[in-house]
Amino acid sequence: MTAQLLHPRLEFAFEIRVDVEDGWHVGRSEQERLWFTPIVGGTVQGPRLNGVIIAGGGDWSVERGSTTQLDARYLLRADDGSVIDIHNRGYYRADREVERRIAAGEAVPEEQYYFRTAPVFQTDAPPHRWLAENQFIGLARDEGGQVCIRCFVLL
Repeated sequence: MTAQLLHPRLEFAFEIRVDVEDGWHVGRSEQERLWFTPIVGGTVQGPRLNGVIIAGGGDWSVERGSTTQLDARYLLRADDGSVIDIHNRGYYRADREVERRIAAGEAVPEEQYYFRTAPVFQTDAPPHRWLAENQFIGLARDEGGQVCIRCFVLL
């Protein structure tokens, strides 16, 4: 007898809008390029969480061929004053034409490129403990100087 397998369900929790500045090429090799992109602020808004992104974080990304592996770390101050650590890892991939359009400031539909993350949250603030006890999936997009990530809790 085969057990019924659970299908994942997602529930929208909030959107993170991260303000970034131009990044710096750090190094690596001919096959990989390491970049650092400063995170200088932003907001979090949604039905389950609201707050602001604290300046001082960053994204250490590694470009390998046409795919970029993302590794961002930053802090959020919730509306109640609680500080929440965010470690957001993921992948970005787009063809040259989409890259050109994004660089020109065009709002490119999300389905035309791959920009997915898996944010992990840490906090000991009781009202936000649920963040540290659940898995999240992020659907991201670039909006000219801002990275916008719609965060869904995996039920």
